Amino acid sequence: MVPFPDVVPRLPDGVLGDVFDGYNPPPSTMDETEFYVPPYSFDREPLKLIAEMPRLAVVQLLTAGFEHALPYIPNGVRLCKAGGVHDTSTAELAVTLMLAALRGIPEFVRAQDAQEWHHVRFDALADKRVLILGYGEIGAAVDRRLAGFEVNVRRVARHARDGVFPMSALPDLLPTTDVVVVTVPLTDETRGLVNAEFLARLPDRALVVNVARGGVVNTEALLDELRTGRLRAALDVTEPEPLPPDHPMWTVPGLLLSPHVGGNTTAFDPRARQLILNQITRYVSDEELLYQVN
Repeated sequence: MVPFPDVVPRLPDGVLGDVFDGYNPPPSTMDETEFYVPPYSFDREPLKLIAEMPRLAVVQLLTAGFEHALPYIPNGVRLCKAGGVHDTSTAELAVTLMLAALRGIPEFVRAQDAQEWHHVRFDALADKRVLILGYGEIGAAVDRRLAGFEVNVRRVARHARDGVFPMSALPDLLPTTDVVVVTVPLTDETRGLVNAEFLARLPDRALVVNVARGGVVNTEALLDELRTGRLRAALDVTEPEPLPPDHPMWTVPGLLLSPHVGGNTTAFDPRARQLILNQITRYVSDEELLYQVN
């Protein structure tokens, strides 16, 4: 069992913590637990333990998404997502996927494996019209990293604000978009948002980059566009996930895949520790918690 100070040092005075590693029996303090941080995963087993915590007041996730946890949260328990923890890594990957897909990096890697000098011309990211779909913290982090790439960025969120279009503007924006970067959370409103009609409005050779959740994109609709070669895609998330063997996404042309690693880098640990410390400090001080979603 990992000592709690190795996970979150410098706890506020009077606060005690235990660590459950998922292998040993849960700690005996579960019936006293008020603040619970499930491990960084989408495994449902740690969430089932919530039912055994009668004094629980807060569940602090380490994932940016929260839809997987909602069925396990009792009335009166506050649920907080991991705001600020994944922005850096996920934004890095979004730009990496854009550059790799546009500049033909997968083809160069395959050519290197075959010892071939594959000298061909690919698109630049420069001069592209990039639409960030979901302008929260991760979307804003993507925007900041695009600042030096000489692109035209349009921003879309649920509601309009200065410099940000509302979702209702999508039908007019998509026909003049070269790259769509999907960063919206998965909710009832966004499930299947990137559907056949959405994709049909994009111009030929547009690139769809999804670093959000696989359920935001209609898999069959995207496959139909990729099979014809009209659109391209770079996905860190899929529906289903993980992809089963022989799924058509493994071999469809024009698709670059990474296995849901947007937030899983060396940048995660220090930001996760700081978030947990900040939230526990706020909790014991009766301050409003950040990133509360219910």
